[in-house]
Amino acid sequence: MNNLTVFCLTLDPRHEKIIKELSYIPVGLGKNKFNNNFFSDKEGINISKKNSFYGEYTFHFWLWKNYLSEIKTEWVGFCQYRKFFINKKLDTKKITFDILKSSVIKKVEGNESDFQCILGENFSVENYKISKILKNHFFEFLKNPKKLFNKKERNLKFHFDLFHGKGNLDLAIDLLDDDNKKDFMKFMYERTSFNPHNMFICRTSILKEYYSIIFPWLEKCENIFGFQELNQYGLKRIYGFLAERFLSYWFMKNFKVKEFPIIVKDLSDYKNL
Repeated sequence: MNNLTVFCLTLDPRHEKIIKELSYIPVGLGKNKFNNNFFSDKEGINISKKNSFYGEYTFHFWLWKNYLSEIKTEWVGFCQYRKFFINKKLDTKKITFDILKSSVIKKVEGNESDFQCILGENFSVENYKISKILKNHFFEFLKNPKKLFNKKERNLKFHFDLFHGKGNLDLAIDLLDDDNKKDFMKFMYERTSFNPHNMFICRTSILKEYYSIIFPWLEKCENIFGFQELNQYGLKRIYGFLAERFLSYWFMKNFKVKEFPIIVKDLSDYKNL
């Protein structure tokens, strides 16, 4: 018996059949028109108008407010039309749809008492390409040359400042509740890697607790960052990027985490199926 419900988020209505072939539930986000076979973030209580700023979290909000109690499986998970949890590493250049279908996680297996959450494998922010540094952030590294030559100096806080606005992280952390403020700051200042892509699988009973923390915090952040001035990608999606870092911290702090590979493979590559 399947013990896992997986929602697969997409921007393309043509992905419906392929997502269902993976035994996942299709979720349509963005401005395209989706049929009734897709879950949506636009019905009931929703913040769909914030999708270009919140990304996948507009669906998480909808799920929290409208559907969470309807999920009957022990586990619930989330993936995207071009990113999937897989049970083993694969060569994306040679992957057929049948290989992808047999490799994505459809059921949580193993000794489940050993973990309560699945996250993607750690992504390190230490390994910047020198060419990219010089092209986009030369003056920032010029002020602190140690970070150019010493990878250990490039922590999550420094990385966030570079790509999502200097000082924005500190402003956001200051709005957290006391239980998380100090620990999340320590996480961002001391670590050099996190679990990426806002993807996770967890016990369904945990999800409501996560939502009850992340959404009140992001709403407070709106009072600082707003929406009108968020023009560049790294700033426009700041709420999603804040959530991505917090997700990694919060699950690791509170639960036993197991890491799985995430494959980057666009379902549009299989449009002729």
